[in-house]
Amino acid sequence: MYDLVIRKGTIIDGSGDARFIADIAVSDGKIVKVGEVQESGQREIDAAGLLVTPGWVDVHTHYDGQATWDPVLAPSSWHGVTTVVMGNCGVGFAPVKPEDRAFLIELMEGVEDIPGAALSEGIDWQWESFPEYLDALAAFPRAIDVATQVPHGAIRAYVMGERCNTDYAPTADEVKQMADLVREGVAAGALGFSSSKTLLHKDVHGEYMPGTFSGHDEMLALGLGMKGLNNAVFELVSDHLGDDEEWAWVKAFQEQTGLGVTLIATTAPAYENNKMYRLAEQAREQGFEIRPQAAGRPTGVLHGLQSSFHAFVGHPTWREELAELNHEALLAKLQSPEIRAKILSERSVIRSGPMQDLEQLMRMVFPLGEQPNYEPAYEDSIAGMAEAQGCEPLALMYDLLVANGGRELFYQPLGGYQRYSLDAQKKLLEHPNVLFGLSDGGAHCGVIADAGMPTFIMTHWGRDRTRGDKLSLEFIVKSLSSSTAKAFGLFDRGLIDEGMIADFNLIDFEALRLFRPEAVFDLPAGGRRLVQRAEGYEMTIKAGEVIFERGEHTGALPGQLVRRSDQQPGTSQAQQSA
Repeated sequence: MYDLVIRKGTIIDGSGDARFIADIAVSDGKIVKVGEVQESGQREIDAAGLLVTPGWVDVHTHYDGQATWDPVLAPSSWHGVTTVVMGNCGVGFAPVKPEDRAFLIELMEGVEDIPGAALSEGIDWQWESFPEYLDALAAFPRAIDVATQVPHGAIRAYVMGERCNTDYAPTADEVKQMADLVREGVAAGALGFSSSKTLLHKDVHGEYMPGTFSGHDEMLALGLGMKGLNNAVFELVSDHLGDDEEWAWVKAFQEQTGLGVTLIATTAPAYENNKMYRLAEQAREQGFEIRPQAAGRPTGVLHGLQSSFHAFVGHPTWREELAELNHEALLAKLQSPEIRAKILSERSVIRSGPMQDLEQLMRMVFPLGEQPNYEPAYEDSIAGMAEAQGCEPLALMYDLLVANGGRELFYQPLGGYQRYSLDAQKKLLEHPNVLFGLSDGGAHCGVIADAGMPTFIMTHWGRDRTRGDKLSLEFIVKSLSSSTAKAFGLFDRGLIDEGMIADFNLIDFEALRLFRPEAVFDLPAGGRRLVQRAEGYEMTIKAGEVIFERGEHTGALPGQLVRRSDQQPGTSQAQQSA
């Protein structure tokens, strides 16, 4: 008798091949048969009419702190994710000396907008070294699997102390110490090393994060610390992607190690001028294992009274009288005609970036509503709506902020949406060197809610898109599971095949939908975060155990820490897990 048998589901197996109807048998957390299963299971699930897919493998999250206190790792687990990779963007919490804990918290708060008070209260520091951090993660019960990378910011702080986030060049000995720490962490089970060289990443004090100004010699030396460790990945966030000097050392790393590189751009021009696509194509043509990451849609800031941001945060009345009020008191104040007139008569003190021209910004701000639309037209924007109604855009923005209890949120794409179309995003997503990523699960708690990206990709690109071509579900499922798993050396998951870990989503595809994001205050110390729920996931199964049923956690905690494996693609060796 099998532990579990899933009957007559429509299987999209993660290979990219056409869907088929079959049974799946599971024992000891692994898939043992796909086809017609005659024997019975201790538990039988009728999946007739449902899609059965692998669990999603999300390679770009920031649960580094949350993974030490939250066994569920929501919101990613609400969206069918069964494996998350943390330690991205060069930020994380190991290695760490006791005196540097507060610095790493302030760095994470500044770069990833995770409340510092929540991190301070939630993290139980049981480690100093990176291997000790992995052991702490392995000991904590959880619903889904976690894996992580060695972060440059923590490495620099550990070796260089107060000089870590200056333009001070490390000595040769310091570079060697950092490279040794990278190797120690990856040898112990980290999936790779991550770094950030973008000016957008700063701590809460406005200081650039460690590694921002690291020279090419340092970057290459730290990467070479992973040489000989199979499947390790170098993740690089940078403003300089494609620049000749940076491209040279990235290619040198790939040539000398044979290890993969994944690239992330944070600036809008990289997407507006097809730079990421050109990088992907250059890597493909030259035969390099260099893979840009792309999300299913442009990253978007959420404006709203329950967010940390909206058009009026720079207005004097907001800053001086309203910013510290709780939601109820704030709403009452904003409903006052006098306050409304006062704010609308003022000029914002923020005159940089998109905020330098609020009237123009309103062309790119869209109410989400109860059925969020992430590919809106100009007429759906605040400016377009105001034009149709014959009113001023900022007056309409104010009124919509306050309406319906102040719960509405407004989507502002940060780049790549100037033509009010996702056609360019589709072209990027379809490139064979591009990885689906950038959900940022666990991060940007006050302004972004993209952890539901897998559900968005399934619904928008696989079913609902009306303003252009869709993507096939077979391609989408492969891109969310086996493609991301293989890119990070996780060869035991992402496919529905015999011998693989039994991670599945059972999806009522016609019912699958995203709800409007909402603010909740469930982080330690009452910290706020924006989350987005879904429906249509009938079940999510991790290692053969049902962990979610119709959106509710069952209490099962089969998740583990996943450590880097030395196995090669195509072998049957089991993944090393804690």
